[in-house]
Amino acid sequence: MIKKHRHFIIHKPWGMISQFVNPAKRKKKLLGDLHDFPAGTMAIGRLDVPSEGLLLLTTDGKVSAEIRSHKYEKEYYVQVDGIITQKEIEQLQTGVEIGFNGKKYITKPGKAFIIDDPKFPLRSMKIRDERHGPTSWVSIIITEGKFRQVRKMTAAVGLPTLRLIRVRIGKIELGNLKISEVKEVDNLM
Repeated sequence: MIKKHRHFIIHKPWGMISQFVNPAKRKKKLLGDLHDFPAGTMAIGRLDVPSEGLLLLTTDGKVSAEIRSHKYEKEYYVQVDGIITQKEIEQLQTGVEIGFNGKKYITKPGKAFIIDDPKFPLRSMKIRDERHGPTSWVSIIITEGKFRQVRKMTAAVGLPTLRLIRVRIGKIELGNLKISEVKEVDNLM
């Protein structure tokens, strides 16, 4: 009998580790705190602790490898410190120099555009308020996924990331999934 694989989409909250085991033994929430996932469930890619949004999980390693390939776009809504202009958008689109594994790396061309505040619910830890200066939002769409790449990209154009929310992987969208909500789906591709 062929084992039926299971797939999940979740809205990862701020402050959670994108794994099932905490190697550092810190008091951080783990994915298993959200749902009783079947044995062998793995996160497809990760979101760092301060990042939020769409995370895909599966029991199928082939599906995981396929989605992590450069074939699938990953879209992020990013709140940055300062007002983003068309100049910075063009830099993000053509590629910027970031550090990766101790070496300089030029990001692959992607898509970026200014967006209105997407009005996500406030996160559990306040970011800051208007006394600290203006902020703006940008959508960044990439097919690669280097360690903390989007944060490094906005910093490279002089606009540090304040809040980062992944809203889409391929055709799968975060949509109106509530923070910490888990939804089982038939497939991910």
